[in-house]
Amino acid sequence: MTLFPEMIEAGIKCGITGKAINKGIIELEAVNIRDYTNERKHLKVDDYIYGGGAGLLMQAQPIWDCYLDILKRIRKDRERQAANGLTANSHGNGKPVRVIYMTPQAEVLTQSKVTELAGEEELIILCGHYEGVDERVLEEIVTDNISIGDYVLTGGELPAMVLIDAVSRFVPGVLHNSESAETDSFQNGLLEYPQYSRPEIWNGKRVPGVLLAGDHEKVDEWRLDQSLKRTRERRPELYEAYVEKHREKREEM
Repeated sequence: MTLFPEMIEAGIKCGITGKAINKGIIELEAVNIRDYTNERKHLKVDDYIYGGGAGLLMQAQPIWDCYLDILKRIRKDRERQAANGLTANSHGNGKPVRVIYMTPQAEVLTQSKVTELAGEEELIILCGHYEGVDERVLEEIVTDNISIGDYVLTGGELPAMVLIDAVSRFVPGVLHNSESAETDSFQNGLLEYPQYSRPEIWNGKRVPGVLLAGDHEKVDEWRLDQSLKRTRERRPELYEAYVEKHREKREEM
């Protein structure tokens, strides 16, 4: 749900996500909230803030009607799948659809949250603008508040595209190599190890010999050691959490 559907489509319908859409692996619909405003002359979706303050606020009515229409379409799609005996939608017709509001007033998106959301059959994402959204409609529809960082942008479209891209990578068939998402940074609580490609020597720098020797066990050991080292240097809080987690596991054994 956005005021700028063309922005979402331009950003997502290219590269890996674009190919996945073309193949029917994932579906994306950028719905224009302005299509649902009752103010048809200027397609107005914002108004002044009660109590004063700078800027304008997105109104509840257009967002609510947009949400209801999307829900109606999702229900019809679920019914169609059920009637055709398709098993792609494993949640059944009654499972609530999660609605995500992209806002800096939330916990920052993590890899664990991404993998959790990737298990959903449908997601509705609300992109705010101006000074935000009328709190009443947020209370009615939003199930998850997600931030991509402690900073403010002009709208929720860029954060929404970040979320879509991150979640799509965990949908089977989107990535050519199914192991790619599994070895990403943060997937095991550590940053990813350094990686190299041809040539073996570039600008006087050599590829580490262990990667050329063909001993996969030693390669795995080297990669884990490099991940630990990189995490300790760049994200010490993640490193401490990793060490503590594995300390607890050893104590349980």
